[in-house]
Amino acid sequence: MHPLIEGAERLVILTGAGISTDSGIQDFRGPNGLWTKDPAAEKRANLQYYVSDPEVRKSSWRYRLDAPFFRAEPNRGHAAIAERARRHGLHALITQNVDGLHQAAGVDPWKVIEVHGTVHEWGCLSCDAGGPIQEALDRVRGGEEDPPCPTCGGIIKTKTISFGQNLVPEVIERAYQVAGECDVLLCVGSTLGVYPVAGVVPEAKRNGARVVILNSHETEMDRIADDVVRESISDVLPAMLGVDEFLTQ
Repeated sequence: MHPLIEGAERLVILTGAGISTDSGIQDFRGPNGLWTKDPAAEKRANLQYYVSDPEVRKSSWRYRLDAPFFRAEPNRGHAAIAERARRHGLHALITQNVDGLHQAAGVDPWKVIEVHGTVHEWGCLSCDAGGPIQEALDRVRGGEEDPPCPTCGGIIKTKTISFGQNLVPEVIERAYQVAGECDVLLCVGSTLGVYPVAGVVPEAKRNGARVVILNSHETEMDRIADDVVRESISDVLPAMLGVDEFLTQ
């Protein structure tokens, strides 16, 4: 187990896209990222384009039909965090990811703070209607290229936070709250350059927490970290959390 994590009583883990790449989910801006290889994908993630252009919405629904999010399975990184939570406890898990793989691995959903929402539900932009994403995908498979809200006829999308869309204040407040309460903050697979989420790192530091960063590349918070580990997440995270002997290969 990592020496700074070993004695943690209120461990908070922050995860970014890097923890899910071994599950077949691309990051966004990396050399092989989704937006790097498919510029149209970034347009689909922009609320202004999504609302104003029916063709962008149709393209988005076609992409969702076979999106990797819905066939991906948790990898050793996700499993390590879930095992840590079961055996040693976990104060909270803040994630920038929308794939739901932490919950699929077995982390208590009440412990997971999804700051950018989830792809597993749909929501209406005009009313409070929503439901499982598979309901909407079944409508697309049935021939609806741009399915409207069944309640009010408005535009629907995944319950993810798009560019130009406000974050949910209560979710961000909770992320900052747990960061201020933790004694160790472990950041995994994030460049820590997207705010306000990245701000939980200095928030934790100001409140006396030790900060450990695990990422394959440099992050914007390396300078204030107590330790920085440059290794493969799936390879080293189980050992860092002290659960490698309990995971199957």
